Amino acid sequence: MAELATIARPYAEALFKATAADLAGAAVWVEELAVIAGNPQLQQFAENPNATAQQVFDVIAGVAKAPLNDAAKNFLRTVIDNGRLSVLPEIAAQFRTLKNAQSGSSDAVVYSAFAIDGAALADVKATLEKRFGRKLNVSVELQPELIGGIRVVVGDEVLDTSVKARLEQMKVALTA
Repeated sequence: MAELATIARPYAEALFKATAADLAGAAVWVEELAVIAGNPQLQQFAENPNATAQQVFDVIAGVAKAPLNDAAKNFLRTVIDNGRLSVLPEIAAQFRTLKNAQSGSSDAVVYSAFAIDGAALADVKATLEKRFGRKLNVSVELQPELIGGIRVVVGDEVLDTSVKARLEQMKVALTA
């Protein structure tokens, strides 16, 4: 989806520069707006020619958990007015990438067959930070098909210690 990335880049960069004083706060509301904008029903409503930009803005602002600050309102109005609401999730992803690059950290997704409690997750995070050599923002997603173990994705790097991966390796070794 290079096209979405191309469209989203200037918005993400402008948002990054405009919110440089409070990147953490901006990250919270831009992520929330991205989740809301990703809703298929909202997308359908926004694409309806009978729906005005103000109506779309009011729906999104009404769904948001916390009241939007002025920067969030201005950003949201700009995105809606330019017909780029469908690109908002990609804008948020690129904004997160810029924020991580500035802080020297990366996003890491840990796929696990089972839920991981707080203490175990802290241990996994410490081990992964040592392994990848940078601070990680870890999130966990359940994937029961892994059977056991974990699969970690950090950018374009993958560390797979799942039972499923080991079974695949054994299958390849036995059939070779």
